[in-house]
Amino acid sequence: MAARPWIHLNNSSRSMMPMACAIESNEHRVLLPEKVRNSRVLILGGTGRVGGSTAIALSNLCPDLRIIVAGRNKDKGATRVAELGKNSEFAEVDIEDRASLEATLHDVDLVVHAAGPFQQAERCTVLEAAIQTKTAYVDVCDDTSYAFRAKSYMSKALAANIPAITTGGIYPGVSNVMAAELVRAARSESKGEPERLRFSYYTAGTGGAGPTILATSFLLLGEEVVAYSKGEKIKVKPYSGMRNIDFGKGIGKKDVYLLNLPEVRSAHEILGVPTVCARFGTAPFYWNWGMVAMTNLLPVEFLTDRSKVQKLVQLFDPVVRAVDGIAGERVSMRVDLECSDGRQTLALFSHRQLSVSVGTATSSFVIAILEGSTQPGVWFPEEPEGIATEAREALLKRAAKGTINFIMNKPPWMVETDPKELGLGIYL
Repeated sequence: MAARPWIHLNNSSRSMMPMACAIESNEHRVLLPEKVRNSRVLILGGTGRVGGSTAIALSNLCPDLRIIVAGRNKDKGATRVAELGKNSEFAEVDIEDRASLEATLHDVDLVVHAAGPFQQAERCTVLEAAIQTKTAYVDVCDDTSYAFRAKSYMSKALAANIPAITTGGIYPGVSNVMAAELVRAARSESKGEPERLRFSYYTAGTGGAGPTILATSFLLLGEEVVAYSKGEKIKVKPYSGMRNIDFGKGIGKKDVYLLNLPEVRSAHEILGVPTVCARFGTAPFYWNWGMVAMTNLLPVEFLTDRSKVQKLVQLFDPVVRAVDGIAGERVSMRVDLECSDGRQTLALFSHRQLSVSVGTATSSFVIAILEGSTQPGVWFPEEPEGIATEAREALLKRAAKGTINFIMNKPPWMVETDPKELGLGIYL
């Protein structure tokens, strides 16, 4: 097993030791430092859409890594391994079986938890096992309760001396780093203070990500939206507060709606921005209408019951897949920052295929951890201990591979917007 470089990267040594940097070739491959080049990376949910995409991206970017695809379906695992090639293998793992999970983790250097959905999960079983086995960790969590429960393991991760990142996917994940860079630039270049941060996301259909993203969307409809207005925590009905956002070339203007996403709270608390919210929209437009109807017609008890939601997903899945074939799977993230002196900047990320870009994004966090840019503990992507400030540019460059539009820290006129007030005088 490859030596674990993070064992030696504690808080005191970090400031005196230069961060190990990978070398990138013209073919976009990443040559990791020699001591981590052959690391074993376990991808839980590796037979699914998000985990499989991550496995493919890592295999392409870092062909010397040993990729272990983990799941419960041997046939799907064999298919994925055949696709990845000689440096991969399959491991049959049930994340609810703690003993089996820990036994598998003893033989790996880093684990990627992509076995969602994370909504309504009662425990952070994989993180617990990672800490117990001193294995570096990153997840693609998109649930507020789960993400902050993961943060509660900070002292245990510090004691085990392992780095862990929660919400390390595309959104949240790359979007958090985009926001952190906007805020950092504003504070260094502007006399004003950041006042308002808006996350806007668009995905055509399920973005090719399959049943998991469908289940996630339905489960989020059962959660009250937490947002912040002028420092005050407010709660709003899910899939309300519609805005029409211009996502620029290749995407255009799309309707997006408020959802309860973890980057709202983490950005408010970590980046110190008083007004923060997040919105999401999909296409065709009638899917948005359907989401609004579900919010209004189905009881919360139904929408927060994982087993009932899974049955609903099975019912809708054939129809959604058929529509996906027509709608495509384009994805776009727009982050807007407004400051007290009138400064307005944005970051924009658009890709033709969510099923590809989600793996590229997640693999960027894996590479950052292997390079040593993450300190021991449990961190959000926007925390400098999670992704070091000097490592953000490289992470964003890698994550943006294949994008049709990637803009950082530019004025809003580059992508026109028409902000409107959200009722009751609350401006989000």
